[in-house]
Order: sequence, then structure tokens, then C-alpha cells
Amino acid sequence: NTITLNVTDVNGHVSACDATVTVEDNTNPTAACSDIIVQLDANGETIITPILVDNGSNDNCGIDSLTVLPASLDCNNIGTNSIVLTVYDVNGNVSTCLATVTAQDTIAPTAICTDITVQLDPTGNATIAAGDIDNGSFDNCGIQSLAIDVNSFTCSEIGGNTVELTVTDVNGNTSTCTANANVVDEVDPNVVCQNLSVYLDSNGQVTIAAVDIDNGST
Repeated sequence: NTITLNVTDVNGHVSACDATVTVEDNTNPTAACSDIIVQLDANGETIITPILVDNGSNDNCGIDSLTVLPASLDCNNIGTNSIVLTVYDVNGNVSTCLATVTAQDTIAPTAICTDITVQLDPTGNATIAAGDIDNGSFDNCGIQSLAIDVNSFTCSEIGGNTVELTVTDVNGNTSTCTANANVVDEVDPNVVCQNLSVYLDSNGQVTIAAVDIDNGST
């Protein structure tokens, strides 16, 4: 800045000269952070913008811009994360602060079931696993486990049976769906015969029953 100095002596004579006065702003801005909680979206991600963690950062001459690092979080960042907020003033001075950003996944998995046919074995029993009725269940951060409420059947369950699938994601969220397990018995009986001697009666006839030649069919 050009400043003019006017000098007047005791007899009224005046002289002037110019001086260059350089004004500097060497005061860093005040960076103020706020801790926050964020939720991951359906893609398992969230964007962190400076305004989310800024808590009233200020400067004597004005703030030019704010940046954050990292600027995004995903499923690998579940829990607490340190986010650096950088504050730039209009004269190039910089300050930083740390914000604690807690990332949460509250989106339940998508449970998808499919109906199945269950064949009893020769002993009249059958078992199924959760994967047998799962039809592509998915989650934004990944599935931890699949479980079903019924996994075994006997002859008393011939026909339709409702089976519930519970899908649990890696962050403890759960969803359920139901499938119909149609239990069928397509195993032929094991027929065992025995020879039989019979005697005709006085009319030249004899009557036998099925049990007479059965030898323990199962």
C-alpha cells in the first residue's frame, strides 16, 4: 500500500514523500472440528464432506476453503475413524483439526428364499441346510451367516412345510424370508416274500391273505 507522508515545518513549508507499507496476514485460521456418526449406504459407502465435521472454523480475514481426508468411508471403516479437516484462509494460512467419525452399518441384508422339494431317504429321514433355500441373499457389507429354523424331516412331515431363513450380515443386522419345503417319499417299499404251503379244503379250495406270504416287507 502506498502511504503519503506530509511534513510541515514551523514556518509552514510542506514536503511529502511516499512509503510502501506491506500488510501481511500471518495468523492461521482457527480450525474447529465436530465428532459425528454416519451411516453407510446401500453400496456400503458414505461421503464425508467438510461441512459435516466443521464446527465453526473461522479466520481474521476470511476462510477460502475446507477439505477433509479421507473424504469417504466404506465397510472396512466400521467403527471410529480420525478425519483431518484442513482450513485454508484467503491469504494462504492453514490450520487442521481432527474429527472422530463413527461409521455404522444399519442396513439389514436382503434375504431371498426359494422353495425346494425334499426327498426322504430309505430310512424315512431327510436333512437340509440353509444354503438349500437361499436364493442369492446379499448385503452391502457382506453376509456373516445363514440359518434355518427347521433342518430335518421325517415321514410325518410329508407335504408342504414352512422353513424360515435368517440372514445375518457382518455387522449384526438380520433379515428373514420363508420357503416351502415340499417333503416327498419316492422310495419304493422293500418287499420280502416267503414260500407258503397250503391245503385245499373239502371243496377243493383254499384262501390266503397277503400277510401269509409277507416275510417282513418294509
